[in-house]
Amino acid sequence: MGSILNYNYFTLVLLHVAIGFVVFLHRPLAALILPVVFILLILLVLNNRNRHNEALMAAAYMAGAEVFFRMTHATVFWETGKYSVILFLLIGMFYKGASAKTIPYWIYLLLLFPAIFVASQSMDSTLGEFRRSVAFNLSGPVCLGISALYCYYKKISRKEFNLVLLMLVLPLVSTMIYLYFRTPSVGETLMYGTNSNFATSGGYGPNQIATVLGLGSVVLFMRLFTIRNSYINVVDLILFALMSYRALVTFSRGGVITAIICIVAFVFLFYYKQNAKERSGILVKLGMLGIAALIVVGYTARETQGLIVNRYTGRDASGELKDDITTGRAELIITELEGFYENPFIGIGVDRGKKFRGWAVASHNELSRLLSEHGMFGIFAILILIFVPLLFWLKFKNNYYFLAFVAFWFLTINHSAMRIALPAFVYGLALLYIVEDKKKSGKVKSLEEKTAGTAIE
Repeated sequence: MGSILNYNYFTLVLLHVAIGFVVFLHRPLAALILPVVFILLILLVLNNRNRHNEALMAAAYMAGAEVFFRMTHATVFWETGKYSVILFLLIGMFYKGASAKTIPYWIYLLLLFPAIFVASQSMDSTLGEFRRSVAFNLSGPVCLGISALYCYYKKISRKEFNLVLLMLVLPLVSTMIYLYFRTPSVGETLMYGTNSNFATSGGYGPNQIATVLGLGSVVLFMRLFTIRNSYINVVDLILFALMSYRALVTFSRGGVITAIICIVAFVFLFYYKQNAKERSGILVKLGMLGIAALIVVGYTARETQGLIVNRYTGRDASGELKDDITTGRAELIITELEGFYENPFIGIGVDRGKKFRGWAVASHNELSRLLSEHGMFGIFAILILIFVPLLFWLKFKNNYYFLAFVAFWFLTINHSAMRIALPAFVYGLALLYIVEDKKKSGKVKSLEEKTAGTAIE
């Protein structure tokens, strides 16, 4: 096997359009596609010995594909996406190691484990159920720790980094296509309320669908500025519009608002780092994208009979302001902070939040969950997660994706916790040290040279 990345961009997009359509026709096929994809990714990493960060590319693909395979019931384990990301990055570190400067993230991982012991002291379930609850609550934070260990101070060429983003967005194309065919007419699936809509989300969680498609829109937006190829830009613009629309009609605001903030953060840094001539071109592109965004929003408002406008202004279907625009999340945070106040040193233990508040609803906020379940250890963990990347960026300032990726991580874990791998993985991407591509001579060709003019430029 040479490399699945040797195919050109248009072929890869069409392949993933086909995957989305085929799975719509016969959903059980997803359970066959997943192991094939996994094996291809394993071979990609092993055959290339992670010379060009293939492990990061494989992890990106599985992070992007996680919700697609969950919603089509293809996974054996619910946390398959997170486990896969962890596995690929561990393999990558086996070949390339990790920076000696990753000590803060080793400490972060160690800080997660005392809460397991605390929870075990009041275990009121079988050992299997306890293991599952620990895995559900800690697989996300551990995935983040492993992503940080792999990426922190890791040098990566700009072409390799673009390949990582490409691998992330391709399975999201399949997710989007699956949703379009599964819900051909949004108008026919609208309820009489403005709550998150499972029907327009393919019967799956609107929060997670909006989150992954929102990030897909962000990546496609970024590519419109970083990829200098008119044909690819046209495809990306079409995909950006289609994906943004599907994110909007989930009626889940968190993922869409997060995407908008990430786009603003990216534009701010990207514009700042360009010269005067390039800035004028950026303004022209922004104007065109602004028009495209208005068309998408206008079309969405028409298709939803104005309900989407009510949703984003905190109103119900009749236009009346809702009493609680957080849909219960504020109450969850309050109960978790109460848990921290009562157990400030060691916390209440992993997954003890449900028992503490007396109702079985999982946390939607990772920060308040860390405080409640981990106590002082959670405070130290949060400080590491916030200040280590901030100090890293202030030192180098070479990654104009930094603000967008940190914003995606921070905002996502505050409305959707770490139910999926993407916020953990994207946090790691913010820690990469991106270097300009070096021209190589001789007979040896790198992966990015093989794909130049195809998947990237």
